[in-house]
Amino acid sequence: MAQAVPAAELPLPQLELLKGQLDQMYVPGKLSDVERVLIDIGTGYYVEKSADDARDFFKRKIDFLTKQMEKIQPALQEKHAMKQAVVEVMSQKIQQLTALGAAQGATTK
Repeated sequence: MAQAVPAAELPLPQLELLKGQLDQMYVPGKLSDVERVLIDIGTGYYVEKSADDARDFFKRKIDFLTKQMEKIQPALQEKHAMKQAVVEVMSQKIQQLTALGAAQGATTK
């Protein structure tokens, strides 16, 4: 599995190469009609809408996603708290085992 390397750690030649690869993803283009746009409505389907209708669509989508995030936030916080409690108990048990092992090692010497 590949590991991520922070860009600040790359030497200049590799940064230049990476920049060149990223530049290749972009295709120059011109909009012929700025009043009509295509909107990705999901699963590969697109709908043509006016610019105003597109703004309304995305505003509704943002509102919907914001409400969904607000609904799941308490559950995420609860799971995070449970995880922290488990990590804390694990840490205590590891410390106990380490102390027990050190004590046994000291008595056998």
